[in-house]
Amino acid sequence: MTGRAGLLVVGDVVTDVIARHREPLAPATDTPARIRTLPGGAGANVACWAARSGCADVRLLGRVGTDSAAWHERELRRAGVRPLLAVDPDAPTASVIALVGPDAERTFLTDSGASLRLAPGDWSPALLDGTARAHLSGYLFFAGPSRETAGRVLRDARAAGVPVSVDPASAGFLTELGAERFLGAVDGAECLLPNADEARLLTGRTDPDEAAAALSRRFPLVAVTLGGEGAVVAVEGRVTARVTAPPVRPVDSTGAGDAFTGAFLAALLAGADPASAAGAGCRAGAEAVTGVGGRP
Repeated sequence: MTGRAGLLVVGDVVTDVIARHREPLAPATDTPARIRTLPGGAGANVACWAARSGCADVRLLGRVGTDSAAWHERELRRAGVRPLLAVDPDAPTASVIALVGPDAERTFLTDSGASLRLAPGDWSPALLDGTARAHLSGYLFFAGPSRETAGRVLRDARAAGVPVSVDPASAGFLTELGAERFLGAVDGAECLLPNADEARLLTGRTDPDEAAAALSRRFPLVAVTLGGEGAVVAVEGRVTARVTAPPVRPVDSTGAGDAFTGAFLAALLAGADPASAAGAGCRAGAEAVTGVGGRP
């Protein structure tokens, strides 16, 4: 791994419209809300949090539309991320409407736009030059073209000796695709980073410890995030750590898992053991929920 220190993230870049409402949604009339338009996307958020957490060389490969390519590139550079953005002439940048209730939990309305059109032609094994770890956003596995591209990234990274992590990304899309199909698509990844709902869907086990242990028999390193309760780390079939999250007053849970992932990967790259890396991830996730949006 001599000469390699960087993190390459391959994933989605999204325009987030975040609507925070204090009252229940009122059908067929108005519900007061505070609304902001911000850059987001699971892959892009992970890259930004990794840069924020001390990783000096973070690159992001994603696909955007011509409508907002310049804005997203500018925002990524401002966050310390080197953007490798393919511009789609036919589809707009992905967009998400996040409805955030008074409990800080969010519901997403998603238009995947250009993000899941990331094509094999957008990828080159040369992008692995200088890469110590690669990370794939799970959203890529939920559509044909991007799933093929993600598969190529995974195969080329393994051939180059670069460990790959995957975040399953969405319990809803995961249910639609099917657990076994997803697990087959990400076979060969070194690290899996699901939340508790995703771990349950992938294993059929309701206990996060049991789910983490089961997944780590297939993927050498697993960290299951538990929201405000922290995370469970499992290595090669057994739980090795349970990490607590700092108590905070949440405002918006959008991107909390992405913050965990970015800080977790940055810590691993810096030489931390998995438990310490999960601690860094939990601290970043706690910080993320105290602000609006998915970026630092």
